[in-house]
Amino acid sequence: MPNTATNYQLALQQLTDSALPTGAFAHSLGFETYIDAGMVMDEESFGRWLSAFIAQPLTYADGLAIRFLYEGWEVLELDALLSASLLPRQVREASVKMGARLLEIGVEAFPSPALELYRDLVTAGRADGHQPLAFAVVARSLGVPAAEAVMAYLFAAVTSLTQNGVRAIPLGQNAGQRLLRNAADGVAAAAGRIAHLTPEDFGAVSPGLEISQMRHERQRARMFMS
Repeated sequence: MPNTATNYQLALQQLTDSALPTGAFAHSLGFETYIDAGMVMDEESFGRWLSAFIAQPLTYADGLAIRFLYEGWEVLELDALLSASLLPRQVREASVKMGARLLEIGVEAFPSPALELYRDLVTAGRADGHQPLAFAVVARSLGVPAAEAVMAYLFAAVTSLTQNGVRAIPLGQNAGQRLLRNAADGVAAAAGRIAHLTPEDFGAVSPGLEISQMRHERQRARMFMS
């Protein structure tokens, strides 16, 4: 596929479509624990949780990993950093499971030597295969500019989480759209922050979020895998 702006934009829409079968519908990435504790119960409280998630894990782990890959860091090194920084087991496994699906889809729909290399590293057991890195490898091979790739990934993650929140809390569809509109400002702010972070910032996430994600493993009743 020629790397024209039109073609990469169409491909990017496919990659970030909530219908892309990566299994994101099965993961709350910790907000279900807050629902169980009665701390997330409506549009306002979920919006606060979503803002914190954008400003922390999506900024200091996923988004920063995408930027570093674009800047030439080795995918193997970034893969190891993500595995080490994602302390909650379920969240680490979620990243790998969704990454595996994205690698599979990417190799078929958007093949490139870089993507095949990452897939081969995962197959050989040398890498885990995390979702943001699989996305970044595909996006870079398609000619998507780095800043645009970061923004697209962050908003796609927010969209999936919001859809899951709409059915888990539950919320109405209009509430979901209001949440997405409000979250867009947070995504733009996070993308701006990511552009100026350093390697020492990688993985700087609130312990409170990580503890809630760990507690999900032992939650008595749950809809989601994480």
